[in-house]
Amino acid sequence: MKDVVKEKLRKAKRRAIRVRAKISGTSARPRLSIKRSAKHLYAQLIDDVAGKTLAAASDTKLTAGKPLERAGEVGKALAEAGKKAGITLMVVDRGSYKFHGRVKALVDAAVEGGISITK
Repeated sequence: MKDVVKEKLRKAKRRAIRVRAKISGTSARPRLSIKRSAKHLYAQLIDDVAGKTLAAASDTKLTAGKPLERAGEVGKALAEAGKKAGITLMVVDRGSYKFHGRVKALVDAAVEGGISITK
């Protein structure tokens, strides 16, 4: 059983590296890094050149609502924090997760909040 868990983690790490190799964030176009756990969702706008987090949001303070609704709230909060930092563009780093469900809801809410996606 232990080998199965190690294999899942190894594959997830490979997927994340494959996605991450294709993108990089700058101060003008930071990388939106998403971490999804069983209970919570975390998002950061990162300038990889300077090695700094420009804005961040999570749903750890939110208790009400379904997971997709909480993801939308995180996206809105991240868009507000990003706008305060002067961010209008971002590139999405989905990590090892598929672009659907909570990840997609977060990104869609951030786009509705005023931060555009570029490649």
